Amino acid sequence: MRRWRFLAIFTSVLGAVSLAVTAPAGAADFYDPPSPLPAGSSGDVIRHQPTQFFLDPAKLIPAPASAQRIMYRSTDEHGAPIAVTGTVLTPTAAWTGPGARPIISYAAGTQGLGDQCAPSKAMAAGLEYEGPFIAGLLSRGYGIVITDYEGLGTPGLHTYVNRKAEGYAVLDAIRAAQRLPEAGLPANGPVGISGYSQGGGASAAAAELQPAYAPELKLKGAYAGAVPADLGPVAALGDGSYAVGFTLFAVASMNYSYPELNVPALLNDKGKQVLQAVATECTADALLKHAFTRTADLTADGRPLTAYLGEEPFASALREQRIGLTPPKVPMLVAHSSADDIVPFDQGRAMARAWCAEGATVQFDTLSVPTHIGGAVAGAPLAFSWLDQLFQGQAVPSNCGSF
Repeated sequence: MRRWRFLAIFTSVLGAVSLAVTAPAGAADFYDPPSPLPAGSSGDVIRHQPTQFFLDPAKLIPAPASAQRIMYRSTDEHGAPIAVTGTVLTPTAAWTGPGARPIISYAAGTQGLGDQCAPSKAMAAGLEYEGPFIAGLLSRGYGIVITDYEGLGTPGLHTYVNRKAEGYAVLDAIRAAQRLPEAGLPANGPVGISGYSQGGGASAAAAELQPAYAPELKLKGAYAGAVPADLGPVAALGDGSYAVGFTLFAVASMNYSYPELNVPALLNDKGKQVLQAVATECTADALLKHAFTRTADLTADGRPLTAYLGEEPFASALREQRIGLTPPKVPMLVAHSSADDIVPFDQGRAMARAWCAEGATVQFDTLSVPTHIGGAVAGAPLAFSWLDQLFQGQAVPSNCGSF
């Protein structure tokens, strides 16, 4: 009963997103990339248009910023150019810190796989559940860019928890925001990254990838909360839980990104139906429709999907998503609830320890609150304080060796 009560509370927060998000007028054309893509480099803006960002579904509370919807060039995990969409926010609040106004690339948490789930669409509809955190950053004077990631709104399936695709999209979103004259943001100023859950993984991946992929960016640091650094333990915890839909998102995404996995060949008829269904669902859909599903009931041989992860070709594909093998060159704030019920605490701490062992500057905060959602709430004020410290030019702490 308790787990169903929590699911009801959680989905009451997210439920309207999947049921009510509709594309603004003309959005279907906006999200359809030109073919072929115009010549250019990663981060170039392909198109843009004014949009709105509301903090409530009645659209009575606009966010304190002007907004531009963008489509920009990025790179998929295999190195091919792709089009990605997102939103650039220019705050009404002045920047009162030293130097130029910073830009923070905000990596959204799990939205789902369906095109209707794109953060840019949810923001325009007043249904983005991370809106209050983004508004908190705006009130501090930060310019913000929020990527939709690969395949949310745009053609193809969203590459959920794919290390390279998400990291590249986050970094190229900064480049796009800097190159968009209408945003009025500094073209060569300081930048940061922030995200929680899927967004925490995207933030951490982007920080690892930045020196090689986007060395020109003046990245100062990143906040990464509840990072799904090792997808094997994440999948094991999720299987059969109320949040198994997130595991199913990852399975569908991996099958799209790595066709050689041929996941449908492992599934029974029910499994094939579920895999097809989750490709069109948002977070609340998946939580409501698939809660407590056991993946062993979806496979032809009765083994859970996690049983395949140590076998090839799955092991190699999973290894490519591992975060923690490359130390970021900038300070990192990592926060994780010790009682996280979706992303295991131990694998997140192992990532931070691995970074420390390679000489990275890491502040790892153990949050003494229950649940994954509780960690998001508890981590927010820590992230605000740490980012403010970072961009005010103050030294940020590191507790490597003590966690």
